[in-house]
Amino acid sequence: MMLQRAIAAIVMLLAPLFGFAQLNTTRVMEIGRNALYFEDYVLSIQYFNKVIDAKPFLHEPYFFRGLAKYYLDDFVGAEEDLTLSIDRNPYIARSYQLRGLCRANIDSFALAEQDIRTAIMYDPQNINMWQNLAAVTMQAKEWEKAAGVVDSLLAFAPRNSSAYIMRTQVAMNLQDTLTALAMANKAVASDKYSANVYEARSMVHYAMGAYDEAEADISKSIELLPGRSNSYANRGLIRYYREDLRGALADFDMAVFADSTSLTAHYNRGLLLMEFGDNNKAIEDFDMVLGVDPDNTLARFNRSLLRSAVGDFQGAVADLTVVIEAYPNFEQAYSCRAEARRKLGDVNGAKADEAWLFNRRQEIYLNGLASVQKEYSAEDDAVRKRSNENVRNYNKMIVPADVDVKQYATEARGKVQNRNIYVELEPLFVLTYYKDENVEGGYPYNSIVEELNSLRNAERPFILTNKERALTGSEAEYHFKHIDEVSKNITDANDDAAARLERSVDYYLVQDLEAAMADIERAVQTSENVWSVYFIRAFVRYRQLEIKRLNTIDEVKTLAPKRGMLLADLDYRLVKADLDRVIELQPTFVEAYFNRANVSARLNDFKSAIVDYTHAISLNDRFAEAYYNRGLAKIYTGNTEGGVADLSKAGELGMYQAYSVIKRFR
Repeated sequence: MMLQRAIAAIVMLLAPLFGFAQLNTTRVMEIGRNALYFEDYVLSIQYFNKVIDAKPFLHEPYFFRGLAKYYLDDFVGAEEDLTLSIDRNPYIARSYQLRGLCRANIDSFALAEQDIRTAIMYDPQNINMWQNLAAVTMQAKEWEKAAGVVDSLLAFAPRNSSAYIMRTQVAMNLQDTLTALAMANKAVASDKYSANVYEARSMVHYAMGAYDEAEADISKSIELLPGRSNSYANRGLIRYYREDLRGALADFDMAVFADSTSLTAHYNRGLLLMEFGDNNKAIEDFDMVLGVDPDNTLARFNRSLLRSAVGDFQGAVADLTVVIEAYPNFEQAYSCRAEARRKLGDVNGAKADEAWLFNRRQEIYLNGLASVQKEYSAEDDAVRKRSNENVRNYNKMIVPADVDVKQYATEARGKVQNRNIYVELEPLFVLTYYKDENVEGGYPYNSIVEELNSLRNAERPFILTNKERALTGSEAEYHFKHIDEVSKNITDANDDAAARLERSVDYYLVQDLEAAMADIERAVQTSENVWSVYFIRAFVRYRQLEIKRLNTIDEVKTLAPKRGMLLADLDYRLVKADLDRVIELQPTFVEAYFNRANVSARLNDFKSAIVDYTHAISLNDRFAEAYYNRGLAKIYTGNTEGGVADLSKAGELGMYQAYSVIKRFR
């Protein structure tokens, strides 16, 4: 009896510890998934590592660590994690689906197909899984099988425009242009406001030689989504076929403007500039191509011709020598090099090239042209695919690329750079140390924030930005250490509000929003007249609410965060109340009005939002984000003309995506 009581006492004593361990693991998982949602992939992996170390028998942390690695393009590491997740729970469809995508990305198509079919067995009505299965079979070039998969998908999703586009591409690869056109027409009928459906049909018309129809469709695609480089490049090629050379050049210019790294656009523009005789600009295009792809022999040969044309014979010889090393039987390269060498005064070199040409002609005369036919001539096609590296096709434009079937469909929040531009409000401004350097422009100067920095005893100044970025591994490590250092100054006897504020931002940056909120709540209690504590509490709480709203997950059917959960307005009103207090304390704080307007918009109170955006603009008439958001708010309230005017002003101030939105609403 005494022994039983002793055991019971021990269990009662240990129960809180076990409960704390469970709670801690759950919180770390939650923080890791927060980081994953906000694309802090490196940071999220660190959190999932902690859960795995504590509870290696759970399947979830392996799955989410695999998802983070997938977004970092570490497909091998992701596959290993997903295998471990499946070992621990073999009945989760999303695990097989994601492992299938990893295997497809490393070209293990048979295993990828097997995984995705297993996922479909557990969730047979999941459209994304069927699309992924079709994409895998297409990538494996099993076109008949792909046709069957897409037909199965269309049987229960007859208005899925993406499926019709895939079926169009499959039909094109089966040389069945009639079916391709029929599928493209159905894609347009199912989603007439999608740029992709018109682009797909344009490519079918292009393949059929119906260039007028092809141009009309690609122009409609550009009208709906004007920011895509490939669309301009494709229309440029269509216009080239229609002999609208100036229109083609204008499109290639736009393609390069939209994506300065597009090799296809630079190559095609370089060829067209050669036709116009604008040799120096053409050289710049081929310089760009060779800077990225120095083994591009076709671009190098074109540049050699241009260099000769502008009198740079030494550069021409250097290029031609590289071409000849790659293609030792390319007669035209020897002929051009001989000419360039003579103009440089290198008579012996020229004679050597001419002697090679003489011997080559003799060989062809004695053995017949058929003996060297395969390498001697280019294909009959007027254009070439980018993968076609036959140097004799140097003067042919590159045809539009096929749809990238590696862009698999998931329900997960993926890389921002791989997603279409959605019409959404510009996000809240926050106090942080980092901004997305890929976004043009600096962070706005704000005297109120500068004054705050002058009062802080901190290594790094706060900046104000609404273009946050993920932390690097070293930055995350710094903030974890900084949390430990600041914690030493926070005790029951010395509850330093300034230290709480600093630590709150650290917690926010490492996605521990619960701890961030706890710190800033304490700071508010002891610093009721300090604007910064209310401002920070507002954006920490707002992010918590956004995660609750956007990060709902069906454990069986989805890969990751999903939109749809509604929250009580009261929660957002607490954020608004904090911003009210900030504005009361700092009535000229421009970004506080902007943030409060965003919260009003979240509450569907667009009229109040417009008032605050207008006040922000009155304080800073170059506030592009405020014009952009006010434009959307006006459109949402039925004032399309006023909204378009605001969007135009935002575009004028540098927010170029505003022009895309204008075209959509018009």
